[in-house]
Amino acid sequence: MSKDILIGLDAGTSVIKAVAFDLNGRQLGVAGVRNRYRSTPEGAAVQDMAQTWQLAAQMLYQLSETIPDLASRALAMGVTGQGDGTWLIDADGKPVGDAMLWLDSRAVHEANDITRSDRHDTIYRATATGVNLCQMRAQLPWLRKSAPEKIGAAAHALHCKEWLYYCLTGEAVADVSEAVLNFGDIQTRTYSDDVIAALDLDGLRSMLPPIVDGSRAAHKLSNCAASETGLPEGLPICLGYMDIATSGIASGLCDPKKRPGLSILGSTGVHTRFAADLDEIVLNPDKTGYTVALAQGAFAQVQTNMAAAINIDWIAGIARDVLSTAGQARAQSDILAGFDELVANARPGAATYHPYIATTGERGPFSEPLARASLTGLDRNIGWAELVRGVYEGLAMAARDCYAAMGEIPAEIRVAGGAARSPQLVQILASALNRPVRAVAQEETGAAGAAMIAAVQSGVFLSLDEANDTWVTPHLCDAIPPDEDLTELYDRMFPAFQVGRKALQPIWHCQAKSKEELS
Repeated sequence: MSKDILIGLDAGTSVIKAVAFDLNGRQLGVAGVRNRYRSTPEGAAVQDMAQTWQLAAQMLYQLSETIPDLASRALAMGVTGQGDGTWLIDADGKPVGDAMLWLDSRAVHEANDITRSDRHDTIYRATATGVNLCQMRAQLPWLRKSAPEKIGAAAHALHCKEWLYYCLTGEAVADVSEAVLNFGDIQTRTYSDDVIAALDLDGLRSMLPPIVDGSRAAHKLSNCAASETGLPEGLPICLGYMDIATSGIASGLCDPKKRPGLSILGSTGVHTRFAADLDEIVLNPDKTGYTVALAQGAFAQVQTNMAAAINIDWIAGIARDVLSTAGQARAQSDILAGFDELVANARPGAATYHPYIATTGERGPFSEPLARASLTGLDRNIGWAELVRGVYEGLAMAARDCYAAMGEIPAEIRVAGGAARSPQLVQILASALNRPVRAVAQEETGAAGAAMIAAVQSGVFLSLDEANDTWVTPHLCDAIPPDEDLTELYDRMFPAFQVGRKALQPIWHCQAKSKEELS
């Protein structure tokens, strides 16, 4: 039987999915399960590593039962997962406690110490990536200070996808995208002794595994993992890039002709542009954002809002609570369903909203753990519909703020994520960016991008851009053009949005100090 199936495994923060694709990128089947993590008021966000592998293995086994003869038809598998965080294993490959996730905010002081020091410039220029509290390079110093017994027991520091890769293959390796943006040099795509020294992590250098590029190298599925997943021993396993990069790949980010941007409007907002080589990388004065190494010497530049759809959930929750108090209980999903009509009939630009609703603050295009959301410009003529529309417009303005930090806005924007299902939000985004916006109908972009990397490594395609016509183009929706009247309005509003978020920074610090004194 011919090898005609590629598998993508995507271990996101919320859901773990195993997806099967034919060699033309058509989805054949998917198995998914809710992921689980724990958070505390002290800022911890941790995940049981053994449970994460167990759930991933179960999804792969379930997929093998769903797709006829998957074991004999599978050509290769690509693995991706949530970015950032720290997943420690000992010399025997056993987890050293729970993993710290990207949502964990306990390393805030370590991140601030780096960004406020003279060392930050050396780190940023080498990695082209700003330091923030969710990254391994901030969390390792926190662990060294707060949990030295874990550091003492650890042999390797991995990310989520690398942990699953180890479980699948028995190989402790580091993905080129996250290894370089944390500890490397974008010019050589190797670890940088200067960066590691600037981070004061020389003593932990041995914990950083060898770097691999999954588009070039693969390891084989182990006998033990084969029995747990229902897949054949020896199946080539490719380590994909971090999930935001694989989602970009499946959205056409590597298309050399169109070179679109990508905005993922999920719980967080992720805004990405393509850089074909080192000369196209744009650094910004605030020293923020990510630069992710891709195949064939290319890069993805990324700015991330800590909160995107969470802002919409927040204001929908307020509506639910008000209605419940009035004896008109409604499900939050019903309230969200009515928001598009509400926004369509609201006056544009009536209220200015800065969408920093996450308790971990903001990291793109500026880094401030104390950042908080705010509504300004209110007067007695502003009603509920204008407030909701203001939240939608705030998300679009934050996206424009992120793209502005990376240079010129791409000629077309691809959009994915749950909030992208809102026609009004897509229209507002198109108008705020003054670019056509095209939704991606491929539901499993993270897994698809990982499978595309495996397709390149397996020789199905010579490059990721060659795969675009087959794997990406058929899944693109019609473009939504900007509304000229709205674009003119948002062009006038955007400078005030930027001035406002800069003016708010001392207020956030005063508020945080007041809350600390009251607690």
